[in-house]
Amino acid sequence: MLLALSLLFLAGSACSPETGQLDRDAKILTVTTLFPLYDFAKNVGGDQAEVVLLLPPGMEPHSFEPRPSDIVKLNRAGLFIYTSAAMEPWATDLLKGLQNKGLVIVESGRGIPGTMPPGERADRHRHDDRPESTDPHVWLDFSNAVKMVENIRDGFVTRDPGRKGIYEKNAAVYIDELKKLDDRYRRNLRNCRKSIIISGGHFAFWQMANRYGFRYVSAYGISPNAEPTAAELARLIKLIRENDIRHVFYEELVSPRVSETLSREAGVTLLKLHDASNLTKDDFDRGESFLSLMEKNLENLKKGLQCP
Repeated sequence: MLLALSLLFLAGSACSPETGQLDRDAKILTVTTLFPLYDFAKNVGGDQAEVVLLLPPGMEPHSFEPRPSDIVKLNRAGLFIYTSAAMEPWATDLLKGLQNKGLVIVESGRGIPGTMPPGERADRHRHDDRPESTDPHVWLDFSNAVKMVENIRDGFVTRDPGRKGIYEKNAAVYIDELKKLDDRYRRNLRNCRKSIIISGGHFAFWQMANRYGFRYVSAYGISPNAEPTAAELARLIKLIRENDIRHVFYEELVSPRVSETLSREAGVTLLKLHDASNLTKDDFDRGESFLSLMEKNLENLKKGLQCP
């Protein structure tokens, strides 16, 4: 209790006692759960924010368990940003019992539907207890990413209204980049020879497929823990051959073993598709961004869909 009270004092020490506003040079300690939110927050917060990523580089987000040090970070923070309870169920548990009454909590996926039409449900295999209609990787539809940035901007303004104009300007610049990315995907994935991709990873790309007009089939459900059966693998191999597919996709941070099996049995090559929820340590240290990862995805999608 003494530690928590001390941290609360430190968290509030940069504010004016009369107005509660941040001092001119104070940075907002901003804790984010996943890499897209980290990158969005850095672009919106700019020099006014110290943004940290809760998820250690290289860790698959669905299996993450918060540590005591994460509680310490949150008790010092001014802003906490997560996607949704569907994407990070551990995030809501993490917030229980915090002593930081001044913490502004941003559910960046608020207002974004994460459901797929019932007719699409047969195009994937379920290996977990989540609802069949949910794909919580909402940032992979870049129109959703725009909404997430707007929610993050509003969180910064709530925490620090005195610098509202800065956050609005930063957000507008980054939203413009996301809209340009959205347009490049629409233009480049139009008129492709193929309209289907098959992934040996988990069910993470329905949002992207729905936005940009291709069919998406994955070997796993939302969680990459339970492996597909031999019969399910046989079905995917048949689908590859029936559609004359030349490439199978694998994912960063998910074992490529299933993708490699499909590649070997069907005689096709592998391409990487990155859901951006987290990075390897090397990619993080190299300064990869959400935009740079999505540009690489676009090049591989063009190959996989045989686009002009």
